[in-house]
Amino acid sequence: MEETLEKDLGVWISADMKCSQQCRYAVNKPNKVLGMIKRIITYKDLRIMLNLYKTLVRPHVEYCVSAWRP
Repeated sequence: MEETLEKDLGVWISADMKCSQQCRYAVNKPNKVLGMIKRIITYKDLRIMLNLYKTLVRPHVEYCVSAWRP
């Protein structure tokens, strides 16, 4: 079975109206940012890492939590 996806206003919508692709996208984005921080930042001071997390990762995670409703 082929899944038909369409992206509209930044939201992935499938033909069966399930949000699994959107959830995958929302989870992968903060993971990619964390990987980027891990690769690029050499001096990993706690204060610096906390600021980077709050600035770059946390907004994506909060979006994931608000988008997921069981």
